[in-house]
Amino acid sequence: MLRPEDEKMFEQILEQYGLSTNIEYIETAIVFVGLIIILKIFKTVLLKYLKIIAQKTVNKIDDHIVYAIDKLGFWFYVGVSLYITTHYFLELEKDLLWTIDRIILIIFTYYGIRIAQVFIDFLSEELIEKNKKEGQPDGEEIIHIGGQILKYGLWVIAALFVLSNLGIDVIPLIAGASIGGIAIAFALQNILTDVFASFSIYFDKPFRVGDFIVVGQDSGIVKKIGIKSTRLTSLQGEEIIISNKTLTETKINNYKRMEKRRVIFQIGITYNTPLEKVKKVTSIIKKIIEEDKDLELDRTNFLRFGDYALIFETAYFVKSNSYAVYAAKQERINLRIMEEFKKEKISFAYPTQTVYYQKIS
Repeated sequence: MLRPEDEKMFEQILEQYGLSTNIEYIETAIVFVGLIIILKIFKTVLLKYLKIIAQKTVNKIDDHIVYAIDKLGFWFYVGVSLYITTHYFLELEKDLLWTIDRIILIIFTYYGIRIAQVFIDFLSEELIEKNKKEGQPDGEEIIHIGGQILKYGLWVIAALFVLSNLGIDVIPLIAGASIGGIAIAFALQNILTDVFASFSIYFDKPFRVGDFIVVGQDSGIVKKIGIKSTRLTSLQGEEIIISNKTLTETKINNYKRMEKRRVIFQIGITYNTPLEKVKKVTSIIKKIIEEDKDLELDRTNFLRFGDYALIFETAYFVKSNSYAVYAAKQERINLRIMEEFKKEKISFAYPTQTVYYQKIS
């Protein structure tokens, strides 16, 4: 038992914090503990129900919702219970209520960020899975790093939000961080340029894994798009490594994106070919190209008088972006031209010079 003077002093302490009686404090504590237990039971029952639903669906969003709810732990129950008891069951002094509200804010912010991270992971997995289904596995590394940057950014924003609500001026902190960030950016300028270039390549998609591209004097099939560089395999088989910064600043020819390939070739026949044979050349070439349904003739013309030959130029389209298909089609055309010219006794020209001289007596 407390002495009268001790009891009076205890009541004064309770009154100082807005607690009029000992019974009120005990009742509030019971409600506080009861709320924690109820929330725990409610979460368990809700999770069980949601897991049953998630098992019946094909999509993954409900699985991540279950996982996000499962992230709500003991301190979340404490935060909710503390808010209810302090705002609806007690009348506290303003300063004490302010302190409790800030504690609750920290708890809710922490769990809010954890749930947001779950959905960032979900979106990252969905993007990676979508790329794989489309036969484009490139970008997995970039997506993971982008997700990590978002997560760290959320924690920074959350920290500034909490500090601001605690009454701390965050402007100097932001200014200091900005100056430090600028210094780091200058120190890592080349690396960061390549990293940001990789994001530009991923979102703009000027090429993908499997595309045949030409960059300046280099050409090859794209094998991997990394954070700092992109790797090509040349036609000779060696690996070519090009920085992402170079790729975003250089003209790129992407042959994989062609729906059809335009081909131009020239042939020359001798000057002593009879005129009626010369007139037949364009008809012969036109017939050969039109024989193939995968080819589309653009034009064929007697173009000019060359130094040692009559020059004919032909342009046609191959309805494929494959270099191998183009090479096979051009080979067939060349062989057929040789066959038809042999039948018509038309001779191909080759570099020769004829010297005419006159005897002077």
